[in-house]
Amino acid sequence: MEIIRIDSQNWRIEDEGVRFFLLEGKEKALLVDSGMTAHNAKEIAEGLTSLPISLLNTHADPDHIAGNDGFDSFYMNPAETLNYYNAQKRNGKFIPVEDGDIINLGNRELKVISIPGHTPGSIALLDEEMKVLISGDTVQDGDIYMFGLMREFNAYIASLRKLEMMSDQFTSIWPSHGSFPLSPDIIPPLLDGAERCLKGELEEEEIDLRGMTILRADAAVAHFLIS
Repeated sequence: MEIIRIDSQNWRIEDEGVRFFLLEGKEKALLVDSGMTAHNAKEIAEGLTSLPISLLNTHADPDHIAGNDGFDSFYMNPAETLNYYNAQKRNGKFIPVEDGDIINLGNRELKVISIPGHTPGSIALLDEEMKVLISGDTVQDGDIYMFGLMREFNAYIASLRKLEMMSDQFTSIWPSHGSFPLSPDIIPPLLDGAERCLKGELEEEEIDLRGMTILRADAAVAHFLIS
């Protein structure tokens, strides 16, 4: 695990192929996701800030919730509870956040953006002052999981269109996987690739993923893992 300071208010924690973030305001701090192996995510965050820390999950896939048990509660979109409580069999109290909600850390506001598709309740965070979008798994240049019951390509495409329409509001994207940071310029070709993938127009190869045979579709700027 590697802890990297982005600037005076932000850190990224690299955890075996996934990253999560610690964001500071004047009064509070927010941990965005809690990693894949970081069961001590809260302790890691407490070593970086003296401010009271809350947790928000961009979504509930297992590589984003390892350290959730260290918190009394966590922010999550209600549509994601199916994934968290049923599919992942996790416990804990969630605080619902919806599209457009603001999380105020004290002189720093973060807007919740609903972007379903990768999972039902996937969300992003927009820091309008810093012009940063924290995108979870939805926007990245790595392998984007789009197979299984939690994934839906039509919703995913609609979410990319939504982000494309908002792209004048951010100049940097902080994804959970792949390269860091990304430019908003990745969104149009990613959207094009997703639309072509849904139509079966992308080049595909069979790969083995933890004993499952799935297809890896080449979208040039990223790959979609599909069944």
